[in-house]
Amino acid sequence: MHDIFPGPEPLRWQVALAGYGEVGRILAEDLRARGVSVRAFDVKLAAAAGDAMRAHATTQGVALSDSLRALAEGADLVVSAVTASQAVPVAQACAPGMGRGAFFLDFNSASPGAKIRAAGAIDGAAGRYVEGAVMTSVPPYRIRVPLILGGPHAGVLLPALETLGFAPRVGSDRLGVASATKMCRSIMIKGLEAMVIESFTTARAYGVEDALIASLRETFPGIDWEKQGAYFFQRVIEHGRRRAEEVREVAVTVREAGIEPWSASGTAQRQAWMADLADARCFGQRGETGFARSSDWRTEADRILAARADDGEAGATG
Repeated sequence: MHDIFPGPEPLRWQVALAGYGEVGRILAEDLRARGVSVRAFDVKLAAAAGDAMRAHATTQGVALSDSLRALAEGADLVVSAVTASQAVPVAQACAPGMGRGAFFLDFNSASPGAKIRAAGAIDGAAGRYVEGAVMTSVPPYRIRVPLILGGPHAGVLLPALETLGFAPRVGSDRLGVASATKMCRSIMIKGLEAMVIESFTTARAYGVEDALIASLRETFPGIDWEKQGAYFFQRVIEHGRRRAEEVREVAVTVREAGIEPWSASGTAQRQAWMADLADARCFGQRGETGFARSSDWRTEADRILAARADDGEAGATG
């Protein structure tokens, strides 16, 4: 085995993706564009959503595995990009298949404690665990999304990730530091999403949305609140369930610091509430015009208010 990298040079690595959702598919596309061999596994392959995943994998030349252990076997790098609650179980399931010295890059938005438990499973199986904190939304940046690495193997993996097309930097050789950075950021970013949805929808109910936007523009002139509002509504409608899970991990992070997570807990509830509305087709079915695609947040706010009125939960109206 090479002193730095297991097996061949990075562009000839076998890269395995645990999770083939939005992030996994983006990584697959960009890695395949560089000629990297990619395989993937997702629990949804056995469900209805698996048809689209299999079609994408066929188009991109991505091999599909039938279990996480099989996914990890023979891989030089496993990238875990699943929901926050599955970060530790996925690491534990991959561990028996990890080759000695193979890397496991944890992309998940989990608490420092969860990252440390996941590392215990991988390192205990002779793999090399590296935590990765993704510091903003992946789609605009794709594989070049800002990525903070952490843990004792982070510096070793960094040049290989750069060769593969990632944009990493090492935050700390101590596990938990990178994820703490991400979690603290999420208190603000995911909290702002929840507050904008709550504030803007309530303003719409009272007919004061234009006055609200004008006031926000005066106080924060550097932000286009119309555009930002539309973006927040879109992202939460489409990804509220995953965001709620992440913010529950944020709340765990806050508790681990000895602070009661009042803000994070409320944010998780609001994100889950939006996910429930989306599941109830308040915003239409995926693929229909308008579902998480409206350029005007008012369209989505009106849908929320109409759904609440139907449920008898609406308050004032404009």
